[in-house]
Amino acid sequence: MRKIHDPGMRRTAFVADTTALILFFTTTGIINEKCIAGMSWDQVLHARLIGAALMVPVARPYGLWRDWLMKGAGTNRLSKLLWDSAALVSFQVPIYAAIIAFSGASGSGLARGTLGAALMMLLLGRPYGAFLNWVRRWFGLPPGGQRPMSLGD
Repeated sequence: MRKIHDPGMRRTAFVADTTALILFFTTTGIINEKCIAGMSWDQVLHARLIGAALMVPVARPYGLWRDWLMKGAGTNRLSKLLWDSAALVSFQVPIYAAIIAFSGASGSGLARGTLGAALMMLLLGRPYGAFLNWVRRWFGLPPGGQRPMSLGD
């Protein structure tokens, strides 16, 4: 198996991680922004466009962050759930808060949206981690949190 530091594999890892992030979080972002933050459809559209533009440069760094944190996870489901959730919340919530603030959320709407995103990401950490691993397999890559996914092998 080629290693991820191979230029072709690094490109593939970038595309896989970006595809997974955009597909998964465009859907969940719309639900949070409309149903929890109470944003208008125009604000939701603006947030999703900004979100998609920001997901491109942050998807692979997030994938590497998650892989690094997941090395601490045990083999049981609870450990994987906790580590996946910690990775997602610690990396994505600050970015998400900035996106919805820039898109017009303020005051209590911003607070509700950020809290809603944090809660969603706590719940979605493991499902997204599993989805990310599935997308990576679909692109012919190993799942994250294992030595072959790191850049420095």
